[in-house]
Amino acid sequence: MPNKPDQGQAQSNKDPRPEGERIAKFLARAGVESRRGVERMIESGRIKVNGKTVTTPAFFIKGTETIAVDGKAVEAAEETRLWRYHKPTGLVTTHSDEKGRDTVFAALPKDMPRVISVGRLDLNSEGLLLLTNDGAVARKLEHPKTGWTRTYKVRAYGRTDQKRLDRLAKGVMLDGRKTAPIIATLLPGTGNNIWLEISLTEGRNREIRRVLETIDLQVNRLIRTSFGPFELGSLGKGMMAEIGARQLQRSLKAKPGKR
Repeated sequence: MPNKPDQGQAQSNKDPRPEGERIAKFLARAGVESRRGVERMIESGRIKVNGKTVTTPAFFIKGTETIAVDGKAVEAAEETRLWRYHKPTGLVTTHSDEKGRDTVFAALPKDMPRVISVGRLDLNSEGLLLLTNDGAVARKLEHPKTGWTRTYKVRAYGRTDQKRLDRLAKGVMLDGRKTAPIIATLLPGTGNNIWLEISLTEGRNREIRRVLETIDLQVNRLIRTSFGPFELGSLGKGMMAEIGARQLQRSLKAKPGKR
Protein backbone atom coordinates (compact mmCIF):
# COMPACT_ATOMS: atom_id res chain seq x y z
CA MET A 1 0.00 0.00 0.00
CA PRO A 2 1.62 3.32 -1.04
CA ASN A 3 2.44 5.83 1.64
CA LYS A 4 0.09 8.83 1.84
CA PRO A 5 1.91 12.09 1.30
CA ASP A 6 1.99 14.28 4.38
CA GLN A 7 0.35 17.71 4.39
CA GLY A 8 3.59 19.46 3.53
CA GLN A 9 4.09 17.30 0.45
CA ALA A 10 0.53 17.88 -0.69
CA GLN A 11 0.88 21.67 -0.43
CA SER A 12 4.22 21.66 -2.21
CA ASN A 13 2.60 19.95 -5.21
CA LYS A 14 0.04 22.75 -5.59
CA ASP A 15 0.68 25.77 -7.77
CA PRO A 16 1.94 28.64 -5.58
CA ARG A 17 -0.43 31.61 -5.24
CA PRO A 18 0.79 34.77 -7.00
CA GLU A 19 2.20 37.40 -4.68
CA GLY A 20 0.62 40.84 -4.43
CA GLU A 21 -2.84 41.85 -5.68
CA ARG A 22 -4.60 42.00 -9.01
CA ILE A 23 -3.79 45.11 -10.97
CA ALA A 24 -7.48 46.00 -11.39
CA LYS A 25 -7.96 46.12 -7.61
CA PHE A 26 -4.80 48.18 -7.14
CA LEU A 27 -5.78 50.74 -9.78
CA ALA A 28 -9.35 50.93 -8.48
CA ARG A 29 -8.04 51.85 -5.02
CA ALA A 30 -5.77 54.41 -6.67
CA GLY A 31 -8.83 56.09 -8.19
CA VAL A 32 -8.06 55.27 -11.81
CA GLU A 33 -11.37 53.53 -12.55
CA SER A 34 -13.63 50.83 -11.19
CA ARG A 35 -12.30 47.27 -11.46
CA ARG A 36 -14.43 46.63 -14.53
CA GLY A 37 -13.26 49.92 -15.99
CA VAL A 38 -9.64 48.91 -15.48
CA GLU A 39 -10.32 45.58 -17.18
CA ARG A 40 -11.69 47.45 -20.20
CA MET A 41 -8.54 49.60 -20.21
CA ILE A 42 -6.42 46.46 -20.25
CA GLU A 43 -8.39 45.13 -23.23
CA SER A 44 -7.62 48.39 -25.04
CA GLY A 45 -3.89 48.18 -24.25
CA ARG A 46 -3.88 51.36 -22.20
CA ILE A 47 -1.99 50.06 -19.15
CA LYS A 48 1.72 49.32 -18.86
CA VAL A 49 3.76 47.86 -16.01
CA ASN A 50 7.50 48.51 -16.07
CA GLY A 51 7.15 49.60 -19.67
CA LYS A 52 5.30 46.50 -20.90
CA THR A 53 1.64 46.46 -21.93
CA VAL A 54 -0.60 44.43 -19.65
CA THR A 55 -2.70 41.99 -21.68
CA THR A 56 -4.69 40.19 -18.98
CA PRO A 57 -6.59 41.26 -15.84
CA ALA A 58 -5.05 38.22 -14.09
CA PHE A 59 -1.90 40.25 -13.54
CA PHE A 60 -0.56 40.59 -10.00
CA ILE A 61 1.61 43.42 -8.71
CA LYS A 62 3.44 44.06 -5.46
CA GLY A 63 3.14 47.84 -5.51
CA THR A 64 6.80 48.54 -6.30
CA GLU A 65 6.33 48.49 -10.06
CA THR A 66 6.12 51.50 -12.36
CA ILE A 67 2.54 51.60 -13.62
CA ALA A 68 1.31 53.91 -16.37
CA VAL A 69 -2.18 54.54 -17.74
CA ASP A 70 -2.28 56.24 -21.14
CA GLY A 71 1.40 57.03 -20.67
CA LYS A 72 0.95 58.77 -17.31
CA ALA A 73 2.44 57.32 -14.14
CA VAL A 74 0.01 56.17 -11.45
CA GLU A 75 0.81 56.89 -7.82
CA ALA A 76 0.05 54.46 -5.01
CA ALA A 77 -3.37 54.67 -3.40
CA GLU A 78 -3.90 57.50 -0.93
CA GLU A 79 -6.32 57.70 1.97
CA THR A 80 -9.92 57.45 0.73
CA ARG A 81 -11.50 60.82 0.04
CA LEU A 82 -14.97 61.84 -1.16
CA TRP A 83 -16.32 65.09 -2.59
CA ARG A 84 -19.73 66.58 -3.34
CA TYR A 85 -19.83 68.19 -6.79
CA HIS A 86 -22.66 70.24 -8.29
CA LYS A 87 -22.67 69.02 -11.88
CA PRO A 88 -24.11 71.53 -14.36
CA THR A 89 -25.87 70.48 -17.55
CA GLY A 90 -23.78 70.11 -20.70
CA LEU A 91 -21.08 67.86 -19.21
CA VAL A 92 -20.74 64.11 -19.67
CA THR A 93 -19.64 61.99 -16.71
CA THR A 94 -16.63 60.35 -18.30
CA HIS A 95 -12.88 60.97 -18.46
CA SER A 96 -12.91 61.22 -22.25
CA ASP A 97 -15.67 61.43 -24.83
CA GLU A 98 -15.54 60.03 -28.35
CA LYS A 99 -17.85 62.82 -29.55
CA GLY A 100 -15.58 65.54 -28.18
CA ARG A 101 -18.10 66.80 -25.64
CA ASP A 102 -17.02 68.59 -22.47
CA THR A 103 -16.52 66.28 -19.49
CA VAL A 104 -17.00 66.58 -15.76
CA PHE A 105 -13.39 65.66 -15.07
CA ALA A 106 -11.93 68.26 -17.45
CA ALA A 107 -13.96 70.90 -15.61
CA LEU A 108 -12.54 70.07 -12.17
CA PRO A 109 -9.85 72.22 -10.52
CA LYS A 110 -6.37 71.46 -11.81
CA ASP A 111 -5.08 70.63 -8.32
CA MET A 112 -7.63 67.82 -7.84
CA PRO A 113 -6.22 64.30 -7.51
CA ARG A 114 -7.41 61.72 -10.02
CA VAL A 115 -11.00 60.84 -9.12
CA ILE A 116 -13.90 58.82 -10.47
CA SER A 117 -17.62 59.32 -10.03
CA VAL A 118 -20.05 57.35 -7.91
CA GLY A 119 -22.53 56.49 -10.65
CA ARG A 120 -23.30 59.04 -13.34
CA LEU A 121 -25.52 61.91 -14.34
CA ASP A 122 -26.26 62.19 -18.06
CA LEU A 123 -25.47 65.18 -20.27
CA ASN A 124 -28.74 67.02 -19.58
CA SER A 125 -28.97 66.20 -15.87
CA GLU A 126 -27.57 68.33 -13.08
CA GLY A 127 -27.11 68.33 -9.34
CA LEU A 128 -25.22 66.22 -6.83
CA LEU A 129 -22.46 63.97 -8.13
CA LEU A 130 -20.15 62.21 -5.69
CA LEU A 131 -16.47 61.94 -6.63
CA THR A 132 -13.86 59.75 -4.96
CA ASN A 133 -10.22 58.75 -5.33
CA ASP A 134 -11.07 55.15 -4.41
CA GLY A 135 -12.64 52.94 -7.08
CA ALA A 136 -13.63 50.24 -4.60
CA VAL A 137 -15.59 52.79 -2.56
CA ALA A 138 -17.25 54.13 -5.71
CA ARG A 139 -18.41 50.63 -6.64
CA LYS A 140 -19.75 50.01 -3.15
CA LEU A 141 -21.70 53.27 -2.93
CA GLU A 142 -23.28 53.06 -6.37
CA HIS A 143 -24.36 49.42 -6.06
CA PRO A 144 -28.13 48.96 -5.44
CA LYS A 145 -27.37 46.55 -2.57
CA THR A 146 -26.01 49.49 -0.60
CA GLY A 147 -29.62 50.63 -0.38
CA TRP A 148 -28.88 54.35 -0.56
CA THR A 149 -31.73 56.51 -1.81
CA ARG A 150 -31.18 58.94 -4.68
CA THR A 151 -33.58 61.89 -4.64
CA TYR A 152 -34.30 64.18 -7.57
CA LYS A 153 -36.35 67.27 -8.29
CA VAL A 154 -37.85 66.81 -11.74
CA ARG A 155 -39.64 69.16 -14.13
CA ALA A 156 -41.73 67.50 -16.81
CA TYR A 157 -44.11 68.53 -19.56
CA GLY A 158 -47.57 66.99 -19.29
CA ARG A 159 -50.28 66.37 -16.73
CA THR A 160 -50.76 63.68 -14.09
CA ASP A 161 -52.07 63.17 -10.58
CA GLN A 162 -50.75 61.66 -7.37
CA LYS A 163 -52.80 58.48 -7.74
CA ARG A 164 -51.11 57.71 -11.04
CA LEU A 165 -47.69 58.50 -9.61
CA ASP A 166 -48.29 56.18 -6.67
CA ARG A 167 -48.43 53.23 -9.06
CA LEU A 168 -44.72 53.70 -9.78
CA ALA A 169 -44.03 52.34 -6.29
CA LYS A 170 -44.85 48.88 -7.68
CA GLY A 171 -42.06 49.18 -10.25
CA VAL A 172 -42.17 49.67 -14.01
CA MET A 173 -41.07 47.27 -16.75
CA LEU A 174 -38.00 48.57 -18.62
CA ASP A 175 -36.06 46.39 -21.05
CA GLY A 176 -37.90 43.30 -19.83
CA ARG A 177 -37.06 43.88 -16.16
CA LYS A 178 -39.05 45.61 -13.47
CA THR A 179 -37.49 48.59 -11.75
CA ALA A 180 -37.14 48.87 -8.00
CA PRO A 181 -39.93 50.87 -6.31
CA ILE A 182 -40.01 54.55 -7.33
CA ILE A 183 -41.51 57.08 -4.94
CA ALA A 184 -42.88 60.11 -6.80
CA THR A 185 -44.60 63.11 -5.24
CA LEU A 186 -46.42 65.80 -7.18
CA LEU A 187 -45.28 69.26 -6.05
CA PRO A 188 -47.47 72.40 -6.09
CA GLY A 189 -47.40 74.44 -9.28
CA THR A 190 -49.27 75.62 -12.36
CA GLY A 191 -48.65 75.81 -16.11
CA ASN A 192 -47.74 73.30 -18.79
CA ASN A 193 -44.87 71.89 -16.73
CA ILE A 194 -45.17 70.05 -13.44
CA TRP A 195 -42.59 69.52 -10.70
CA LEU A 196 -42.03 66.19 -8.99
CA GLU A 197 -39.83 64.86 -6.23
CA ILE A 198 -38.65 61.37 -7.08
CA SER A 199 -36.69 58.91 -4.94
CA LEU A 200 -35.26 55.54 -5.97
CA THR A 201 -32.50 53.17 -4.92
CA GLU A 202 -31.03 52.14 -8.28
CA GLY A 203 -29.40 54.04 -11.10
CA ARG A 204 -30.31 52.40 -14.40
CA ASN A 205 -29.52 54.36 -17.56
CA ARG A 206 -31.91 57.34 -17.92
CA GLU A 207 -34.32 55.52 -15.62
CA ILE A 208 -36.38 58.49 -14.44
CA ARG A 209 -36.82 59.91 -17.93
CA ARG A 210 -37.85 56.53 -19.35
CA VAL A 211 -40.22 55.69 -16.49
CA LEU A 212 -42.03 59.02 -16.75
CA GLU A 213 -42.42 58.52 -20.49
CA THR A 214 -44.57 55.47 -19.68
CA ILE A 215 -47.12 57.85 -18.11
CA ASP A 216 -46.85 60.46 -20.89
CA LEU A 217 -44.53 62.88 -19.10
CA GLN A 218 -41.50 64.39 -20.87
CA VAL A 219 -38.69 65.37 -18.53
CA ASN A 220 -37.08 68.71 -19.39
CA ARG A 221 -35.10 69.30 -16.21
CA LEU A 222 -33.65 66.79 -13.73
CA ILE A 223 -31.72 67.79 -10.61
CA ARG A 224 -30.27 65.27 -8.16
CA THR A 225 -30.66 66.76 -4.69
CA SER A 226 -29.28 63.94 -2.53
CA PHE A 227 -27.43 60.64 -2.68
CA GLY A 228 -27.76 58.58 0.49
CA PRO A 229 -26.77 60.76 3.47
CA PHE A 230 -25.20 63.45 1.28
CA GLU A 231 -27.16 66.54 0.23
CA LEU A 232 -26.63 69.02 -2.61
CA GLY A 233 -27.71 71.82 -0.27
CA SER A 234 -26.56 75.30 -1.30
CA LEU A 235 -23.54 74.10 -3.27
CA GLY A 236 -23.31 76.30 -6.38
CA LYS A 237 -23.14 74.95 -9.92
CA GLY A 238 -19.67 73.76 -10.81
CA MET A 239 -18.58 73.95 -7.18
CA MET A 240 -17.33 71.11 -5.00
CA ALA A 241 -16.82 70.43 -1.30
CA GLU A 242 -14.90 67.62 0.35
CA ILE A 243 -16.73 65.41 2.83
CA GLY A 244 -14.92 65.12 6.14
CA ALA A 245 -13.11 61.88 6.96
CA ARG A 246 -15.24 61.24 10.05
CA GLN A 247 -18.53 61.68 8.17
CA LEU A 248 -17.23 59.52 5.33
CA GLN A 249 -16.26 56.64 7.62
CA ARG A 250 -19.56 56.88 9.48
CA SER A 251 -21.48 56.77 6.19
CA LEU A 252 -19.53 53.79 4.87
CA LYS A 253 -20.44 51.84 8.00
CA ALA A 254 -24.13 52.83 7.93
CA LYS A 255 -26.77 50.14 7.43
CA PRO A 256 -28.39 49.89 3.97
CA GLY A 257 -31.06 52.49 3.39
CA LYS A 258 -29.87 54.77 6.16
CA ARG A 259 -30.03 58.48 5.24
